[in-house]
Amino acid sequence: MSSQTLARRRKQVRDFVIIWTGITIVMGACTFLAIYTAYGALNQAETNPNQRNIALVTASPQPPGAAVNVTPIPTRQIIAASPTPQPQLPTQAQAIAQAQPTAEPTEVLPTPTLLPIDDKGFQLAIQVQYSLDMNPDNQDGWMREVKQKLGLDWYKQQVRWEEVQPTRDQWDWSKLDLAMPSAARFGVKTLMSIVTAPEWAREPGVNVAKHGPPANNADYVNFVTEVLRRYPGQVHAIEVWNEQNLDREWMSTKGLSAANYVALLRDTYAAIKAIDPGVIVISGALSPTGGWTEPDGRISAIDDFDYMTQMINAGLLNYADCIGAHHNGYNIGPNVPWDKVPNDPSATFRGPFDNPHHSWSLYSTLNTYANKIKLAGGNQKLCVTEFGWASTEDLGGFPPGFEFANDNTLAEQKEWTIQAIQLMEEWDIVWIASLWNLNYGPQAGWATDNDNVPYSIIGKDWQFRPVYDALVAWHQERQQTGQ
Repeated sequence: MSSQTLARRRKQVRDFVIIWTGITIVMGACTFLAIYTAYGALNQAETNPNQRNIALVTASPQPPGAAVNVTPIPTRQIIAASPTPQPQLPTQAQAIAQAQPTAEPTEVLPTPTLLPIDDKGFQLAIQVQYSLDMNPDNQDGWMREVKQKLGLDWYKQQVRWEEVQPTRDQWDWSKLDLAMPSAARFGVKTLMSIVTAPEWAREPGVNVAKHGPPANNADYVNFVTEVLRRYPGQVHAIEVWNEQNLDREWMSTKGLSAANYVALLRDTYAAIKAIDPGVIVISGALSPTGGWTEPDGRISAIDDFDYMTQMINAGLLNYADCIGAHHNGYNIGPNVPWDKVPNDPSATFRGPFDNPHHSWSLYSTLNTYANKIKLAGGNQKLCVTEFGWASTEDLGGFPPGFEFANDNTLAEQKEWTIQAIQLMEEWDIVWIASLWNLNYGPQAGWATDNDNVPYSIIGKDWQFRPVYDALVAWHQERQQTGQ
């Protein structure tokens, strides 16, 4: 091949390479431009709607008069430990999100509340009858009264085992399913008093016309366990039985027996603590009374001072965080010892004046219980699961056997209730005191033959009694003093 021909072919190859390179560069630029334009439009289309939606959500105003939700106390759940899950690597989206700077939270999280067992300060509760119409809104109304009007953190709920489990395999949770969520919504702690064994659980041959214990303690323990499992973290204190020194509450073929009661308390205490150690276990409150033997020789009542000693000797202080107590104020004030009651010539009920006995006196009852506990080496305080003063001034009648309520004016009901609250806190022997009661008056239609009605702080025809306003003032004063 001649040199001229070779030079011409080299020039042709060089020109081809230059032209092809130019075409490649142009095509690459066009492709890049197309991809950039497409992704830019896609990003804009995906991003802007989210921004608009977020703005609409955050800027949406509350309608006028909108209800404000009440923040409940966080419930605690005691559950068995589960296997520790293996750590998972974050997805790409999670990794990107985690890499973005996070703004500091603007909301201050609430300080975790103490477990009930650890909150040792004096606390006031009130007994509340659940809404008889089973209306959740009305039940919320009662809890609103407790929390927002009266300013109380506790309420007492009686649980009648015979109603919830009428047969071994039949359960009716309707009342508790109404009451418990409402209390939780308003941040009100629940003190449960669990009483009255159903007929199927009673001893063979026992007089079932009166309330009494189960033949087998395990049945009561199983019931309490079911309650705690159904309402985890919503039960804050449990009173195990009620007035077991009376046969009307402890009718048993074995008779009234402090040792048998403590055995029930022991088994129940162990079960409660195994499920939720934070729950306060309260021994059944005794009825302040003297002893009584029926003509047939049957003991129908044991003096509460004697019964308290018998319970302590049977091991009471090993199985209770708090020792239950009751006191019906009768027609004398809370600061009057039983043997120093001044005569009141105007009183129509003469018991405290003409028949001196410790059971008439709140002062003597509570201080004697506290001294017995201390002398036995215990450090438990009292939980007064019922106290109050009855008045019939605005009722126009009274229940049989409640003649003492006729002697108490509404002014005395107010004065003695507030004085009792102040004294129980000053004495430093009471942990929880539950006033009897908020609303049995309206729930019973203010029936004059109902023995709960004279104690109700809501009077006839929805007239709030003076004690109601006094309780509101007591709470406000405590708030101002930081108590």
